[in-house]
Amino acid sequence: MRIAIDCRYVRIGRHDGISRFTAGLVEHLLPLLGTDDELVALIHDDRQLEMLPAGLSAHRVSSPTSAREPWVASQVNLIRPDVVFSPMQTMGTVGRRYPLALTLHDLIYYAHPTPPRDMPAPVRAGWRLFHLAWWPQRLLLNRADAVVTVSETSRALIETHRLTTRRVVVVPNGTDRPAPRPRKRPEGVELVYMGSFMPYKNVQTVCRALHELPGARLHLLSRIRPDDRARLVSIAPAGALVIYDGVSDEEYASILDGATALVHASREEGFGIPLVEAMGRGTPIVVADTTIFREIGGSAALYADPDDAAGFAQRVRELLHPGEWEARSRAGYAQAARFDWERSAGILLELLRELAATPPR
Repeated sequence: MRIAIDCRYVRIGRHDGISRFTAGLVEHLLPLLGTDDELVALIHDDRQLEMLPAGLSAHRVSSPTSAREPWVASQVNLIRPDVVFSPMQTMGTVGRRYPLALTLHDLIYYAHPTPPRDMPAPVRAGWRLFHLAWWPQRLLLNRADAVVTVSETSRALIETHRLTTRRVVVVPNGTDRPAPRPRKRPEGVELVYMGSFMPYKNVQTVCRALHELPGARLHLLSRIRPDDRARLVSIAPAGALVIYDGVSDEEYASILDGATALVHASREEGFGIPLVEAMGRGTPIVVADTTIFREIGGSAALYADPDDAAGFAQRVRELLHPGEWEARSRAGYAQAARFDWERSAGILLELLRELAATPPR
């Protein structure tokens, strides 16, 4: 069986969420393949191979932002794949001669229509128009033979809004975790936030919570725009924010290892990778009480209303009770183990084998 994976969303130099999802699945699919199987990465830039496993077969096609995208299937047909998987739902399908699984990660931008800020103005305008109605998404998803999503929460929303008549399969995100080790609560109150500063991320709630936690500090790890920096500094107590404007994977791991908790007040997510990353290192999490975070954090997390700054502060204080931090740390290890790349790759491979055995729609 020849499997083609759309790796054109793999970032050059450093992963984002979809890039890491793609690379993680590719890496853990390879050991599961049989002697008669082949995995081919579809790329648009040779530098993308630097972020993928060494020795991977690759086929170069046009960029996903190219005007040729609707007809990219004509380029993919040349390698005669038995099945194709894309980590996005926008892959062109005109003239395809292979079964196809597309991915819809979340429905965030229907509830919060502000598009990502790094997009060009015309793309941002199109993004807003696309999310004004459900039917464009239905058209995209129903071009596939199956739809992948990353959580049961997202699958339920897809079904609620009847976004596809195709089968929907959950292939969760995973993380690379160190071996569990006993940990003791670090000194002080050091909180960590990893994520963007889009409005729906609701970082201001956690900043306000710092007024209820004298001496506590909040480490903001992601790249931040000057206006977001100024806004959050004006909300938090003086000197309570530690702003990094981007960290390496090694720095991120070290900061988590010294943290009291990872905090996240987002109102909407499709998964919650930072939660799993923190729990996988034995760092407790204090997060918004939402359906998706309940799915990801389980009984290991502490929850607060996303708009209740005092509630977030109270949950952090609970971690300071004797033995509570250590108990949450142990529970986090167990919860994070549920989100395993090898297991997710196995789910995806089973789906792809089923699709390869049936004619494409």
